Amino acid sequence: MALAALVIANVALAFGPLFVRVADVGPVAAGFWRIALATPMLLGTAMAMGDRPFGASRGLWGVLALAGVAFAADLASWHVGIGYTTLANSTLFGNCAVLIFPIYGFVAARMWPSRMQALALALAAVGAALLMGRSASLSTRNLAGDLFCLLAGVLYALYFILMTRVRARLAPVPALALSSLASIPPLLLLALGLGEQIWPHSWWPLLAMAVVSQLIGQGCMIYALGHLTPLVIGIGLLIQPIVGAALGWVVFDERLAAADAVGAVFVALALVLVRGGGKPERVASPDGEPKSA
Repeated sequence: MALAALVIANVALAFGPLFVRVADVGPVAAGFWRIALATPMLLGTAMAMGDRPFGASRGLWGVLALAGVAFAADLASWHVGIGYTTLANSTLFGNCAVLIFPIYGFVAARMWPSRMQALALALAAVGAALLMGRSASLSTRNLAGDLFCLLAGVLYALYFILMTRVRARLAPVPALALSSLASIPPLLLLALGLGEQIWPHSWWPLLAMAVVSQLIGQGCMIYALGHLTPLVIGIGLLIQPIVGAALGWVVFDERLAAADAVGAVFVALALVLVRGGGKPERVASPDGEPKSA
């Protein structure tokens, strides 16, 4: 069941960039609707499970507000980047938080990474350079898209850091529900400030994004994290860029060149090694993504 949940989670999450592209609202507005449509269902699920999210979160609203802004900025940056780069690159760079967060852990604990973790960081750097070099050779727009997705990964890592305190007191579902609730206002304000179209003509991409990405994808990932090792989770994450590349090829005719393929393999290997190397403590983030401390 856990392995099946892991596969379902990564396939579902890989469809997120596709829904952003086909939505008839702005990219930031798409992020707003993803969260706004999913949050009531998350809150209802938490309450049905016997949790009291609002009562249990007293004293945490300041941290939740900051986390909501960080997650809103993450989604906004990632969704903007999706429109300017390939689906494969957007998925890879959007997952770079799992490399950045261990670096924060090393700095906070004043520790050096293990040899395997250092190798992972080196592979990630080389892979990112190859991917960005190819993007730059194609168009400055592609490079800008990569940088937006990379910024999204950094903001996602900041979100992990802020949510550490929240996760110490709240279970995953209510923590995800409340952090999502705190993300709604900044996403809406940012979409309005950018002059994006907010109200859609077609609802299906936004509903699909809320259900497939936020509920099914993140929900299955949370379940899998409680039953599988970090190495298995890391290998499972490789499904996302593979599915993303396949969707980009079939739907948008985005073909990978040799440098793209090598760079993607390097980053994917780094995602695996950073979980499997050394002896970091594994903690389940509120969004269902693995992180190391």
